[in-house]
Amino acid sequence: MSRKSVHSVFFSTVNCLRLLPSCRSLFSKAGHSNTQILSIAMLLCFLLSCFDVNAQTIDSLSTNTDSLRLTADSLAIGKDSLLVDSLQLGDDFKSKVKYSADDSIVYDIPGEKIFLYGNGVIDYEDIHLTANYIEINNEQRTLFARGVKDSTDTVRGKPIFKQGSEDFNAETITYNFKTKKGKISEISTQEGESFIHGETVKKMADNSTYIKHGYYTTCDAEHPHYYIAANKIKVIPNNKIVTGPANLVISDVPTFVLVPFGFFPNKTGRSSGIIFPAYGESNLGFFLQNGGYYFGMNDHIDAAITGDIFSLGSWKLNLLSNYSWRYRFGGSFAVSYAETVNSQKELPDYQVNKDFFIRWNHTVDPKANPNSTFSASVNAGSSTYFRNTLSNANNFLNNTFQSSISYSKFFPGKPYSYSVSLSDIQNVSTRDITLNLPSATFNINRITPFQRKYASGSLRWYEKIGVSTTSSIINTISTKDTLLFKEEAIKNFRTGIQHSIPINTSFMALKYLTVTPAVNLTERWYFKSFEKSYDAAADSVLIDTLEGFKAAHEYSASLSANTRIYGQLQFRKGKIAAIRHILTPNVSYSWRPDFGQSKYGYYKYVTSDSIGTQTQYSIFENSVYGTPGSGKSSLIGFSLDNNLEMKLRQVTDSAVNIKKVKLLESLSLSTAYNLAADSLQFSLVNLAARSTIVDNINVAATMSFDPYATNEKEQRINQYYLKTDGNLLRLVSSGLSVNWNLRGKKTDYQSSKGTKQELNSINKNPDDYIDFSIPFNLAVGYSINYTNGAYTADNTIQTLSFNGDITLTPKWKITFYSGYDFIQNQLSYTTLGFYRDLHCWEMRLNWTPMGQQANYNFQINVKSSILQDLKLVKRKDPEYFN
Repeated sequence: MSRKSVHSVFFSTVNCLRLLPSCRSLFSKAGHSNTQILSIAMLLCFLLSCFDVNAQTIDSLSTNTDSLRLTADSLAIGKDSLLVDSLQLGDDFKSKVKYSADDSIVYDIPGEKIFLYGNGVIDYEDIHLTANYIEINNEQRTLFARGVKDSTDTVRGKPIFKQGSEDFNAETITYNFKTKKGKISEISTQEGESFIHGETVKKMADNSTYIKHGYYTTCDAEHPHYYIAANKIKVIPNNKIVTGPANLVISDVPTFVLVPFGFFPNKTGRSSGIIFPAYGESNLGFFLQNGGYYFGMNDHIDAAITGDIFSLGSWKLNLLSNYSWRYRFGGSFAVSYAETVNSQKELPDYQVNKDFFIRWNHTVDPKANPNSTFSASVNAGSSTYFRNTLSNANNFLNNTFQSSISYSKFFPGKPYSYSVSLSDIQNVSTRDITLNLPSATFNINRITPFQRKYASGSLRWYEKIGVSTTSSIINTISTKDTLLFKEEAIKNFRTGIQHSIPINTSFMALKYLTVTPAVNLTERWYFKSFEKSYDAAADSVLIDTLEGFKAAHEYSASLSANTRIYGQLQFRKGKIAAIRHILTPNVSYSWRPDFGQSKYGYYKYVTSDSIGTQTQYSIFENSVYGTPGSGKSSLIGFSLDNNLEMKLRQVTDSAVNIKKVKLLESLSLSTAYNLAADSLQFSLVNLAARSTIVDNINVAATMSFDPYATNEKEQRINQYYLKTDGNLLRLVSSGLSVNWNLRGKKTDYQSSKGTKQELNSINKNPDDYIDFSIPFNLAVGYSINYTNGAYTADNTIQTLSFNGDITLTPKWKITFYSGYDFIQNQLSYTTLGFYRDLHCWEMRLNWTPMGQQANYNFQINVKSSILQDLKLVKRKDPEYFN
């Protein structure tokens, strides 16, 4: 017999002897003699000793202070064991108490107690308790749990108490089933993102807890790196955590940060609340920054109103809202207004800058309506907004902001569709702004009107003739942003309507040539035209705007032919298996009549000076869709594209594999000749090459040549360069760019923790996310461009740019962005970023060491969003704030 079996028989015998008085009382009332009662008791002891105590089950054992009652079905005996899995303890218990233990279960009948040894488990209603030692007291309706020391004096199997969403780790636990109150010592529990540790805890019937000598933290380490210590803490589940006087402790060192009370939200989901501001000092004075209120309206939409205030008079107000309806649409909206005060009123350089900026991004889920789309991307505001307010490098370097709001509609089974959009382009450097309010397009997709409805065999050439049409309207204005909202700006809007009808087909000729003839018809409608006249007194040309509808039509024709020529050189031996060359020649011809002739009425002549010089002008010049071309065009075009590839043999033990390598992705040459021109018939000769080296180095080069010479004013003249200089072509411009991208192999540094809400936040704010799983990123770009054929500093641009990031350790990350201007011999805009993961804290340093934007921003803060305002910030603003 094993040691465990002997142990079980011993305790079974003892318990049977304890049951003997109760059995005698029970069976005596039934009329049994003492001998019979003793025999029954001995039989019961024998049966109990034959089974493991841990596998016992008493389905119904009713105990009180007067007697122990055993009903006929109180013992359920199976084939191999006697199972004890639940116990009805008194009349105060609404449910059965289910229990088990790995080692043993001991019943103290007179004392009305049950003892669980070795990984004891208690389940009662929504309560789940595990511990190495558990004691149930039926008389007092309580339980007590603790761990047990092993041979090394290490306490193992400490109590873990779970009730609903609450989870406690403790040294000892005492719980009253009747009052549903408990007392816990040395508690450790998690509440949402927070962790609470305490010396003594009282659990109340409403599930709230009172903690004595406790501390609050968001650090999940067993020994937290920081915490807020308080003598009294009250936790209201899914509501809030409140403390008495509290002190911030970092690395077990108390700090000077003392508060009279603490209040921490403890709700799941969205909730409204105050956003506490950051404080500090800058060149604009002492400040409170990003303080305000958050409105957690519902799961679809939220909003936050924040502001900055500076002691020298500057201030800023922000409104930010995010919204999302699943399978419908989502987006974000932000608007900011700022007043920046420079200098003081008594000084001559005193100035108050008023700026605003609006961002709106909106997308519609394709599942909402597959036949239409709507999107918005709005970035608009004052041209000096990012100069007068501290911004990141991308915003500071970006001179152009674009906005677009568009809607498109498709008709299933129909060949037509339409779209409407509003857009603007804003250059903050030149302060130019272009608005299109609105533009609309109606399209009819290509149709083949001559195609047979039931065709047999291949299509005839005329059956491939296709016709499509595009009608568009635009209302636009280009002006300075300072003049945009003036009354006269309305008069400067330009409106036009254009209809375009391309007719084309394609067919094979001479077996290998693809021939594409095409005809293009264009009609333009305008509501304004212009007329010029010469004012002899002022010696100037006057322009009159004529209101009224006018139309202008234009037509042209073209014919192109292209083919592909393949050449391949194969090698039977060696690493190189073959070299293939693909040559793609293209010849085209286009024709357009001279719409500058007087019979069309699109062009007129005006005297431009006192000596009577006549100058041709278009009555539609500066119109939105332009004007029909002046001068006859009969243009022959030629282009030649080359592609060079190599196949390499890769020999392995089992086979010979062929790998394709691109030696030259493209090498193209193009030019044109105008048969109808009376001079300068040749166009520029353009040469372009592009290739990829070692999979991550991209090289591109362009060159433009002119067959004509120039005069002293660098103007083209009708004289070949070969005749004046002895060379066939004159170099006009050239450029070379090399881009190298290198990325390290991804590791498993990055934590997999995170909720769906945190993932959405990362996608919306990728600059705030640090990915340690990629050891390094490096992008290097070199470019050189020059024009007019002279290699001088006046017309040459040569720059080197590089950016990337390096993961020094699983906790250190460095980012950088810089470049070098070889003409100016100086570094371009340079920024450095340092990030340190401090487990529950994080440190950031962003530094721009030079230039007008020179600044730094150092911040160390708690990661948790609950304590996002627990941070230290030190910064130096750019020079233009001085």
